[in-house]
Amino acid sequence: MEKAYLQTVNHKKQLVNSKMVWKPNVTVAAIIEQDGRFLLVEENTSQGVKLNQPAGHLEPGETLVEAIKREVLEETAFTFEPKFATGIQLWTRAPDDPTFLRITFSGTVGQFHQERELDSGIIKTIWLTPKEIENASQKLRSPLVLSCVTDYLNGHVFPLSIIRP
Repeated sequence: MEKAYLQTVNHKKQLVNSKMVWKPNVTVAAIIEQDGRFLLVEENTSQGVKLNQPAGHLEPGETLVEAIKREVLEETAFTFEPKFATGIQLWTRAPDDPTFLRITFSGTVGQFHQERELDSGIIKTIWLTPKEIENASQKLRSPLVLSCVTDYLNGHVFPLSIIRP
């Protein structure tokens, strides 16, 4: 793991030294707990069918809060009201893969729009307990899925005021 990390750091230094500026992909994710279960999506990915929190990329002109509300609606058909920021993670699957800067929010779902079609690639929504998420570790889109739930359960919640537009 240390070797992969050093390769990534050296690759990033090379990019900076060659006048290219390295930038991570900014994504948002939602931790939604209801009755001890967490809302996840089952989705088609390049690595097969995986489980993930409702999540996606920040779009130009959006605030982070606008992005997470949009992503939850698009992927689950639920409206979402973020209550807290729960974490900021930097993650890369492999040294030559893109790096993601993921801002995670926790909150509550509201109205379910039954007539709404889910985003392309989303198979279905599913409510799982923390233990079921842990047991599905091989099916998780990234290790961030479980670590974000664990952080949330351990009380890592911060006021939304730390997020500025």
